[in-house]
Amino acid sequence: MREALTYLPQILPAYIAYIIAVVSPGPAIMAIIGTSMTHGRKAGMTFSLGIFGGSLTWAIAAAAGLATLLQTYAMALELLKIFGGIYLLYLAYKAFRAVRSNGELTATTEGPKTPSFKSLILRGYGIHVTNPKAIFAWLAIIALGMPQGAPASVAVLIIVVCCTTGFLAFMGYAVLFSTPHALKIYRGARRWIEGAMAGFYCFAGIKLLTSNI
Repeated sequence: MREALTYLPQILPAYIAYIIAVVSPGPAIMAIIGTSMTHGRKAGMTFSLGIFGGSLTWAIAAAAGLATLLQTYAMALELLKIFGGIYLLYLAYKAFRAVRSNGELTATTEGPKTPSFKSLILRGYGIHVTNPKAIFAWLAIIALGMPQGAPASVAVLIIVVCCTTGFLAFMGYAVLFSTPHALKIYRGARRWIEGAMAGFYCFAGIKLLTSNI
C-alpha cells in the first residue's frame, strides 16, 4: 500500500471526478432522498446501503475489467440497459400509485407503509447495478487515477477512498432528508414530491432505454 501512495498525484484527479459524480443528482441520489422523506431515516439509510452495494459492485467490476467484457459482448450490455430502464419505469409506476392513493398524512402518521429491510436493500442495489453507465464512470475513474504500469494496490486504494466517500455521502443524504423539517415538508407536499419522483423515474427510464451507450 505504501507503494500506492506514491501515485497520489494521479489518484487525486480521479477522486475529484468521483466526488463530482456522487454529488450530482441521478436516479440513486433522488431515490435516497425520496425514500428518506417518505419512510424516514432508518429506511433511507438502509436504502443507501443498497446503493452503496451497487456502487461497490461496479467499482470492483471496473477494476477487474468487466467493462471490456461488456463492450465485447454488446448483447449483454443491451440487455442490462433494457432491464435497468424497465426497472426505473416500474419505480415510476409505484410512485405514481402513491400519488393517487387516498388520504392525507396526519400528525401520527409517518407515511406510507415502510418496505422491509430486504426490500429496501434490493431496491437500492437494483437501481445502481442495473445502470450500465455506472461501470463506465468507474472505469473512467480508475483509468484516470491508475497510469499504465501501476500496481494493483493503486486500484484498491482508489476503490477504498472513493467508496468510503460514497458511503458517507449516501448516508448523509439519508440523514439530511429525514430530519423533522424535511418530514414536515413531505407531509405538506406529499403528492407533489411523489409526483416529481414518478416523473423523474419515468424520464430516467426512458432516457436509459433510448440511449446509445
